Amino acid sequence: MRIAVFSTKPYDAKYLTAAGGDVHDLAFFDARLSLDTVPLAAGAQAVCVFVNDDLSAPVISALAETGVRLIALRCAGFNNVDMAAAQAAGVCVARVPAYSPHAVAEHSVALMLTLNRKTHRAYNRVRDGNFALDGLLGFDLHGKTVGIVGTGQIGERVAHILNGFGCVLLAHDPVENPACTALGVQYVDLDTLLCTSDVISLQCPLTPQTHHLINADALTKMKHGVMIINTSRGAVVDTPALIDGLKSGQIGSVGLDVYEEEADLFFQDLSDRFIPDDMFARLLTFPNVLITGHQGFFTHEALTAIAETTIANVETFERDGHI
Repeated sequence: MRIAVFSTKPYDAKYLTAAGGDVHDLAFFDARLSLDTVPLAAGAQAVCVFVNDDLSAPVISALAETGVRLIALRCAGFNNVDMAAAQAAGVCVARVPAYSPHAVAEHSVALMLTLNRKTHRAYNRVRDGNFALDGLLGFDLHGKTVGIVGTGQIGERVAHILNGFGCVLLAHDPVENPACTALGVQYVDLDTLLCTSDVISLQCPLTPQTHHLINADALTKMKHGVMIINTSRGAVVDTPALIDGLKSGQIGSVGLDVYEEEADLFFQDLSDRFIPDDMFARLLTFPNVLITGHQGFFTHEALTAIAETTIANVETFERDGHI
């Protein structure tokens, strides 16, 4: 089966080739999938795409016209896919619902620890010969209340890790996870979580219900000086409201591995040019904001699982005609 792989980085080619390069015809393209790049998929029966590829109705229709019958997402989220258009065009959609929840969960906690103890700032100070501790004061995570929004596999792992720190754990999710309740996690309504938490960690998918879940109104309900961590999807957070909260001091610190307009920024080297996104540039001016470029998933174990599941999805479709 010929598979056109879009938004390819060297590590994508390495892991996908190892998982199925000897069986399938993998064509790797650096370009993101868009209406302009659909012709690259000519002759392919499947496209393999990532989080920032365009899978809107016009793109899906154009893919179907070229003979593509399968969209193989190498990620868990599918908010960038027009599912109704795919169904109407007879194009099957497959994803990787679970690859390594440990990877994203551990990255979430790494952001918490770095922001709290300011190790990123301390690292730069010491390299400059500055050993002063002023401005590096943190707090004990032990005994602090952490609110986890979304308790699927990643949220569950976050809860396990923070339970080891001795945190008080709250959660909000339409479906309670028995593994979390067994840990002593208390499920509450969103307002209670916002009002009570010292740290809020977002692990929820992007849906119409969670779009801009963290907005100006939500921020007014939070504790003054709250820490917000987002490793889910960028649009769960309203960026202008986040900036206002940082400016007022309502937000004490922010850790982001995702950003609402990340498609034009992340997964590429822009170090030799200016960043045209004014809101992103403003976020970078805050010393209490830590941003990573959507690397929460980026571990050997996760990339191996993503590649193997993606190839397995292709093979299931090739064999059965559906996923």
